[in-house]
Amino acid sequence: MKKVAFISDIHGNLEAFQAVLADIDRLAIQTIFCLGDCVGYGPEPEKVIMEIRNRAIPTVMGNHELALLNDRYANSFNFIARQSLDITRTLISPATLRYIAAMPVTRLFGNTRMVHGRPPASITRYLFAAQKHLLKDIFSEFAETLCFFGHTHTLALYTLDPSGNIHSQRLERGILGLEPHCRHLINIGSVGQPRDGNNNAKYVIWDEEERMIETRYIPYDIQSTFAKIIAAGLPELNATRLL
Repeated sequence: MKKVAFISDIHGNLEAFQAVLADIDRLAIQTIFCLGDCVGYGPEPEKVIMEIRNRAIPTVMGNHELALLNDRYANSFNFIARQSLDITRTLISPATLRYIAAMPVTRLFGNTRMVHGRPPASITRYLFAAQKHLLKDIFSEFAETLCFFGHTHTLALYTLDPSGNIHSQRLERGILGLEPHCRHLINIGSVGQPRDGNNNAKYVIWDEEERMIETRYIPYDIQSTFAKIIAAGLPELNATRLL
């Protein structure tokens, strides 16, 4: 298998998405997977989805996609997220909504699992570093060696070694080898709305042959996205937290 790019949590931020795609193209990576939350918070959900469709990028459903389809779940959102969701509904076409409705909860690719939220198959639940006590149970619930996920907008690696020990670490920019004979959960951060103290767009590359992951930090035109968020009438917080 050649290198694979994993992206997540674009959140309608077309500038960030296009910058990441340009980087992926420059590296000549042919296979891309998206782990959900293509929409929400950002000003251009329709264009983001169209780019995903035009490139035929396999995508799993995120919780913001689910909220567009499920009013009961949408009602659980906080005020800012719900206000953003209501505006997002006005920015997408019926065809895009139908495309979203067909997104699967999980995808498998070789010995790799993909999901938006908490592995192995939750769209809505979170897995934070502080929840290390949950990891053994999570690893017991699926068979694949790797699981890539998003949802928290932060980068992290959780490893189960052959002795049953759990190791966790924050992922930083650069290349990291994955220990052989171990299993891994990899949180790939956010393209369009990072919340880890660094405002670059983030994504992760998996090199199966070399057993390495590379975390990429990609600058983009934040001010343009900022202005579009305000012009769309979205909450100002959606713009200021990009800075």
